[in-house]
Amino acid sequence: MDPKRSAQDVLRCNLCETPNPQYNCDICHINLCKMCAGEHLLDESKEHRVVPIRQRGYGPDYPTCLKHTKKHCELHCEQCDIPICTQCVSSNEHLGHKAIDIMKIFDTKKELLKNDLQELDISLIPKYHEIAAAISIQETELEKHSKSLTIAICKRGEELHREIDETIRKRKTEINQMQIKCLAALDKEKTEISQSISFITQRIVNLKKLLDSNDLYLVSAYKSKNDIDRFRKLPPFLRAKFPCFSSKKINTELLNQEFGMLSAFSIDSHEHDNKMEIPRTVSLSSVVGHSRLIDQPKVITTIDTDFKNLLSVACLTDQQIWTRGKSNIIKLYNLQGELLESIRTKSEQMPRDITVSKNGNLVYTDFFDRTVNILKNKQISEVMRFQRWRPLRVNSTVSGDLLVTMVGDKKKRTKVVRCTYSTDNQTFLFDSKAQPLYFSPPNRSIYYVIENKNRDICVVDGTACAVDVVNQAGKLRFKYTGPPCASKKPFCPVGICTDSQNRILIADNANDTIHILDQNGQFLKYIDNCDFHEPYGLCVDTRDNLSVTECSIGKVKIIQYSK
Repeated sequence: MDPKRSAQDVLRCNLCETPNPQYNCDICHINLCKMCAGEHLLDESKEHRVVPIRQRGYGPDYPTCLKHTKKHCELHCEQCDIPICTQCVSSNEHLGHKAIDIMKIFDTKKELLKNDLQELDISLIPKYHEIAAAISIQETELEKHSKSLTIAICKRGEELHREIDETIRKRKTEINQMQIKCLAALDKEKTEISQSISFITQRIVNLKKLLDSNDLYLVSAYKSKNDIDRFRKLPPFLRAKFPCFSSKKINTELLNQEFGMLSAFSIDSHEHDNKMEIPRTVSLSSVVGHSRLIDQPKVITTIDTDFKNLLSVACLTDQQIWTRGKSNIIKLYNLQGELLESIRTKSEQMPRDITVSKNGNLVYTDFFDRTVNILKNKQISEVMRFQRWRPLRVNSTVSGDLLVTMVGDKKKRTKVVRCTYSTDNQTFLFDSKAQPLYFSPPNRSIYYVIENKNRDICVVDGTACAVDVVNQAGKLRFKYTGPPCASKKPFCPVGICTDSQNRILIADNANDTIHILDQNGQFLKYIDNCDFHEPYGLCVDTRDNLSVTECSIGKVKIIQYSK
């Protein structure tokens, strides 16, 4: 470990490891003992500035001249707009040019940087957040308005359907009435004809008897009645003239007018007022609105692992998750519960935590051999090794850094450090400030750590049964010790994660529930209807689906809690 970058190690000479060096080279940025300081000054390949150790870093860090490598640039050429050294001034290249103290340029540029940063950070970003929030509000209003329009259209359709149904009923009634009248006339005529047929049939019978008779008196007395009989005139033939239905071609335009029309749709674009005053003190809290939390979160799927004690989960993709328990094996599953890959730690010891780097590589901590390791191309390589500290939890940030929680050898102190990935040597280094971002009081343990999208660091203090949230500078923003209403058992936070809306989700192991907070520590709701069994590790995917490890039964539940 670099002594200068550790607040917990004794300062040593960078050349011979002698403790408590007396000097420091402000140009080479190394600590030197008295003997090594003399040897260091004998190196004439470049300029050196050796000062007492207490004065290190007080002087300006002048750039090395590109043409005269043994010189440092303490001047700036106004015409060429480049740093120059005293030897450059005497050269013909800058003859007649105005050379000014480079510190003036430094101060001017610093002021320009401050102004630009102030404009971006205090003025522009809040405006963009306001615009984004306004869009979210419009989206909500659009959904409500579209729903009301749909209801109105359906209501109008029901009205027209009722009118059409009423018209159909009337036409059916008219048809039934016409049918009844026609049937009555036909039945009357049929009855009269039946009576006539009966009468004529009887006369035929009588005439046949008389014809067959030999009674001279009766036959001689017969007189024909056919000429005067009403039956010679046949009854009229009735023919019902049934009505026809004539339908008109539907006039779509007229129907649309009768149904009702939608007014014209348009999207207007308005320029924003760019004359924004920069206030002296402005709160930089986010204006971005929350996505809606589901009233009843639901379990999408459950993955059964072989771990007897399942502790951590990390999302590789929306369809694949890494898991680890009290074993030296780390396993990759898909959402169908199929085991895709298993890896064994290099030390054959249990990993203390896992995470997925920004590039999609598995990272795990090894408490036993004091290392942080990464899996790339199915090969495990060590990216960090500690001397007097042992790594516990690890979390990958949006920027690609790693947050690592560590405990001292005597287990009396814990701390959180940020490690920045270096593309030069493919390893993680401590941040440039060389200071831990968080200290835990003695005899307290840190379970998990995450970084919110607003760059707040959220640390679970297991012994204190609290979640501490600090800003980038390490200043405490708030402490969460449980919900406003009392739980069945004391609050016992373990796993922690954050979603796309900066909400903080905490696994309460004792109460078998998940707490959801907003980015300012306000309690929003529980996830307590999913039949959890000792929830422990948490992570969310890109769709804000929550993965929860159930420690005691070795299962991972995927929960949908927002949309």
